[in-house]
Amino acid sequence: MDHKALAQVEFDDAMADGAEPHANLYPVVDNTKDYFIERDGMRYAGNHLLIEVWGGANFDQPDLIDEALCAGALAAGATILHSHFHHFSPYGGVSGVVVLAESHISIHTWPEKSYAAIDVFMCGDCDPKKTLPSIKKLFRPEDIEVSEHKRGVIK
Repeated sequence: MDHKALAQVEFDDAMADGAEPHANLYPVVDNTKDYFIERDGMRYAGNHLLIEVWGGANFDQPDLIDEALCAGALAAGATILHSHFHHFSPYGGVSGVVVLAESHISIHTWPEKSYAAIDVFMCGDCDPKKTLPSIKKLFRPEDIEVSEHKRGVIK
């Protein structure tokens, strides 16, 4: 069951029990947790992947993109709070975001150029590189370029 269907089941169950709307729709997140990373003698906010996808398929499929990016988020160990995708016309490009407790995954596609720009920014114990298999499976790219940046390095 995908994350949206699970959220709907939880919502329906809560409503049947007389709960307030949205009481169980989104995960409870510990806002007191420090999501900064300490690794190799450095302390920083998170890892940010900039992903360039060239060639391939599915650049105009918002539902498939949503599923793939959410699957990648879960594989990376992230907590999905919400996702939203918009389908443009006339070329069918998609812009969207998966909002995470640990930050976000965003995408903008240009089907007419067979190109997608994807940002994966994750804090805490998440591994943003674990999103790559689902991205590759969805787009089946001819070429993919990934650059990694540490964000919020404390000096």
